[in-house]
Amino acid sequence: MASDRWESAAFKARVDEVVCGFVSREADEFAAVDPMLGAVAERLEAAVADGKRLRAAFCYWGWRAVGQPDSDALVRAAASMELVHAAAIVHDDLIDDSPLRHGRPTTHVALLGAVGARPDADAAARSLAMLVGDLLMALAGQLFATSGLPAAYLVRARPLWAVMARELIAGECLEILRTGAGPDTQASLKVIRYKTAKYTVEQPLLIGGALAGAGTRLREVYSAYGLPLGEAFQLRDDLLGLFGDPEHTGKDNGDDVRGRRPTALLAETWRLADDAERELLRSLLGRDDLGAEGLGAVREVMRRLRAPDRIEDMIGARVEEALGALQKLDLPTYAATALTALAHSAAVRLS
Repeated sequence: MASDRWESAAFKARVDEVVCGFVSREADEFAAVDPMLGAVAERLEAAVADGKRLRAAFCYWGWRAVGQPDSDALVRAAASMELVHAAAIVHDDLIDDSPLRHGRPTTHVALLGAVGARPDADAAARSLAMLVGDLLMALAGQLFATSGLPAAYLVRARPLWAVMARELIAGECLEILRTGAGPDTQASLKVIRYKTAKYTVEQPLLIGGALAGAGTRLREVYSAYGLPLGEAFQLRDDLLGLFGDPEHTGKDNGDDVRGRRPTALLAETWRLADDAERELLRSLLGRDDLGAEGLGAVREVMRRLRAPDRIEDMIGARVEEALGALQKLDLPTYAATALTALAHSAAVRLS
């Protein structure tokens, strides 16, 4: 970057160049094994084509807040966080059987065309998608290891990758196990914490800090900032998932309701509902054939009970907690400014 002033668009362009270029080269090598692999290689590239690059940004500022300078090698290392995210998204869409992502068919849906009209086409496409996600996760580690940073720096951060993977998979498992169970706000928040908050904000910050040699106190503040902010990010995602404009979100509004997923929004609605409202919800939640009218009825119950307002309050409280943590340290002004801007970007958005 030309200066310490945070320019999110310029940073995103740097990360896009690294991620898309790296995966494009890897996809070419993959496709060179056999012509039949071309469609799978295309999905590797499609999986990383979009994104806000927030995870890379948090990793970058985990490094810069220690006092380290801008570094192309660090940007490459930070960009590996986006491959972790891409892998998680491919797997998450597969688990949730989501049809759309960024307004386009998800990986397992898109790969139906590659397997043809065979009897097990759906299962085969899903298997291919699972392997795309697996390869993206492997490529994330490769990009990190070959970033160009000194080996001693990478060794400091490498153990955090195991923590990030363990917590991310624990969160996914918890969501699967909680789906269809009785709505519980605290249980939903735990799913959010492990499935999203930690690998979206906290772990990228900690990895960037470890690369830079951050001390114990700074790492503690990274967690105090990162966890509530990561939760706010996912709470916003849950609101957008049901009340957002599909033109902006690129997703089907009914996914969470049809899947009866353990979101805090649903849990708060259930907690506030009376017997009649719960009976109505029971008749609608989890229905594969739920149409616009049924989805509207769920939204109406939520609005009447002011459940979305409760989630907005949770988001606001967590952003305030995160920004309060930043004030406990005498960070470089440019770092504090960037991390404050990122907090607002994560929690206040349309998609």
